[in-house]
Amino acid sequence: MSEKLNLIKDYINELNLRIVSEDTKEELVVVDDPENGIQNLIIDCEPPLVVLEQLIFEVKSESLDLFKRLLQMNRTLIHGAFVLDEAGKYVFFRDTLQLEHLDLNELEASVHALTLALAENGNELLEFAKK
Repeated sequence: MSEKLNLIKDYINELNLRIVSEDTKEELVVVDDPENGIQNLIIDCEPPLVVLEQLIFEVKSESLDLFKRLLQMNRTLIHGAFVLDEAGKYVFFRDTLQLEHLDLNELEASVHALTLALAENGNELLEFAKK
């Protein structure tokens, strides 16, 4: 297991996130924090980056209103963004951080940005998920 993945796992423990699975070969962990709406957040070491990605919902029908609103929501996010997968079928929260100088505060800020994004936009995202 890489030194960087071990460091990230230490940070995850300090942030009281629960590791639900990990793939040491792919250098990624999946974490939960149900109290804060985080479920199956993937934290992936892809040198020189750390990629955080959480599935938000499946796009059941394409809508200009949905895509426009996601872009508007992105404007208010502290870190990361709501993104679509390549097929345009799923909405994710995604953030990328530099791995080389990653510290606890930076990872914490990214996780908190996801929590805040869900708290501020959760009801609206749920409505889009139903459509």
